[in-house]
This record gives sequence, C-alpha cells and structure tokens, in this order.
Amino acid sequence: MRQAVRKSRTAIAYASRGFRYDLFTMPETRRHFLRAAPLALPALSVAVQAQSTPYSRPRLKITDVRTAQVRGHGYQLHVRVYTDQGIYGHGEATDSAAGGVPLVRGFRNMLVGQDPLNIDYLWERIRTAGIFAGAQGGQYITALTAIEIALWDLAGRAMGLPVYQLLGGKMRNRVRVYCDSANHHPDDPLAKQKLAEIEAMGFTAVKIDIDEARDPNRFDAMNWTASNAEVDRMVKEVDFVRGCLNKRVDLAVDMHGRYDATTGKRVAKELEPFNLLWLEEPVPAENIDAMRDIRQSTKTPICCGENLFLRHGFRELLEKRAADIIMPDMQKCGGLLETRKIADMAHTYYVPVAPHCVVSPVGYMASAHVCAAIPNFLVLEWHWISRLQLWKDFVKEGEIIQKGFVTLPDRPGIGVEMNEEAVRKAQIPNTPWFEEKS
Repeated sequence: MRQAVRKSRTAIAYASRGFRYDLFTMPETRRHFLRAAPLALPALSVAVQAQSTPYSRPRLKITDVRTAQVRGHGYQLHVRVYTDQGIYGHGEATDSAAGGVPLVRGFRNMLVGQDPLNIDYLWERIRTAGIFAGAQGGQYITALTAIEIALWDLAGRAMGLPVYQLLGGKMRNRVRVYCDSANHHPDDPLAKQKLAEIEAMGFTAVKIDIDEARDPNRFDAMNWTASNAEVDRMVKEVDFVRGCLNKRVDLAVDMHGRYDATTGKRVAKELEPFNLLWLEEPVPAENIDAMRDIRQSTKTPICCGENLFLRHGFRELLEKRAADIIMPDMQKCGGLLETRKIADMAHTYYVPVAPHCVVSPVGYMASAHVCAAIPNFLVLEWHWISRLQLWKDFVKEGEIIQKGFVTLPDRPGIGVEMNEEAVRKAQIPNTPWFEEKS
C-alpha cells in the first residue's frame, strides 16, 4: 500500500513537470529514473525547460532617476528611470510640471534600490508620503506622473511587451486623433486653406479656441462676462469653421475655463445649432455645481477635466453628472494606470473619455496605449500643427500619426525612442540633460 501511494505521488510530481509516468513500469526513485531514461541528460535538461514554466520575471533594481527639460507645445519635463541591468524607461509630464525637477530629485530617494516592476506600489508610496506636501494635485502629482509613465515604459521593455498589453490588452488597433487648430478666424485670408490642409491630413475631428483675452469688445480686463459683441464673435468663428469643414468632420470648441456661468450658458445655447462634438470648459474646473448647471441648460455636450488630478478629482464630476465627456490629461493627472482607473470609473456612468494631450510623441504614444486599452475612448487631442518639423523629428520612428490615427506599435514598452540629436535643439537653456546625480 505504501509503495502504491509513493508511486502515485511520484506520478503526480512528474506529471506536473510535463512528463509521462507509468505506475507499473516507472522506476521508484529519481536516480533510477535518470539511469533508465531513454534520453541523455542534456536532452532531458532541454525537455525540462521546454515543458516547465520557470519564472522569467527580470530581477531589476532602480539605480537612478534623471531629467531633461524641453520647450515644445509649452514646457515638457522628461524623466528616465534607470536600472542595474541597463534597461531604462522614459516618461513625460507637462503644464504644471514646471518646477517638477526638484520634486523628481526628492522622489529619487524613494525609488533607488526598488523593484521598478512594482509600479502601483511605488506610485502609492510616493503619493502618500506627500500628504502634507501637496500630493492632492498640482506639481507634486505631475512630477509623479512623469515617473509613473517611465516605469510603465521600463516594465514593458523588461518583459518584452507593449504597455497596452500590461494594461489589459487592446480594445482597438488604432487611436482616433483630433487636431487642435488655431486656424479659425474668418478675417484670416489663409484660414480656409489651412483648414483644408488639416482635413486633407485625414483628421476626422478638429477643435478651435473661442476665448480671446484681447477681444476689443471686452469692457473689463478682469471680468470674464462676455458682451453681446463677444458672443457674436464666438458664434461667427464657429459658423465659419463649420462651413469650411466636411460634415463628416466633427468640431469641438474650447473656452479654456475663462468665463463665468452666465456666459457659459449663453454660449452653449447659441452653439446648439452646430451639433458640436463638445463645448470644453465653459467655466473653470473648481466649481462642479456650476459646470453641472450649464450642462443641464443645453443640448450642447459639455467636456471638462484637463485640470483635474487623480481619480479623486473626477469622482464628484461624475457623481453629479456635470459633464457629458471627460478629458483627463495623462501627463499630469497621475499617469497611465491612474487614467485607466478614471476611465473605468467614468465607464460606470457611460461617460466617454477624450484625453487632453499636448505633449511630444513620447508622451503621446504613452497616452495612445491607454486609449487603446479602455472601452469608452472617444478621441485623443493633438496640438502640434504649428510645430510639425519638431514633432516629426522628435522620435526615431518619425511621424506616428497617419491619416488622423495612431497605430499602436508591438514594440516593448511605449514603443518609441527619443531622437536626442533633434530634441536637444529644443532643450531649455541651462537645464540638465539626463545627467547623473553628482
């Protein structure tokens, strides 16, 4: 009986390694098995490796965190996280990233020596460490965002997988892009031509800005209640652009959160006949109730969220149904996984996500990975129409937008590599360029 039990256990052990075990003919011990095996030991070793599933997770430690600062569409903070195996990851932050370099240096002490594949742990560790240092938003979270994106790029490179695969896989193979255009003034003799060129590039959506701090019809430099003439000017611009574009091309309009609720309601109502893709931030982001009141007053879809941080910043917005569409900025709201969490939260309210995105092709492709992985993605912003040459030269892969879409690469990590020779021309003077800590 004991011998039968022993043979049964041995059979289970060998079966778990992918080998066939015959209870009646198999030798009783491993030594006997090796002597009796028809395979030579080298061949047996190969068989074991082929049939078993060894843990191949790379054992990495963070050795350094370095920064570079670039002037593209505004200020860009680029961060690289380095490891003891020569693998590094590259991330990018923008807007409130100004002043982020000292913060990144401070975060470095919580990163060096750590396993870079524990991304959420490292992110949460740094975030909670700053509870009294402004970790609810702003520069603190934006600097942390650049590190988080670099960690995802690093993890993908280490494991040989694109970031979208690490985020759950692709919902779509390519990501729709809209062009943020400044070419919308009826009095500009080149405006029609420029809009036609944008449409010829394959974009199926365009956005224009209708807030004008220097509008001669304004009566007060500080008060943002629009006069009748200002509202007429806004409507005229929207009407002009809508008439220049094919009906198949969607049109979005941005007010940059500069107006009061009275103006927001008026403009949203006046623009209803144009069937906009959305009206963006008619009032500042701080008062969710005011945004909700505007949304409830109009058929024009309301979009906001580029100045909110973390999923906590979107909770009340979604709970109060204050927006038809949300637009988190992945390069400052907390990073790729945080945006995924925001999108999943929005999905429970059936709210689509159209991320704000004004960064270089490095951060842009990182954003595209999240857009590919979430079910409720709508369209991704692109704001480099006036900087085309730098955009095309920024990464070694060249132009990443084709006919108004980004196709996700199968390369590990984010899938693009900065062309440093070209980008150094846009480096902010007297700033470090991925220099080791002295």
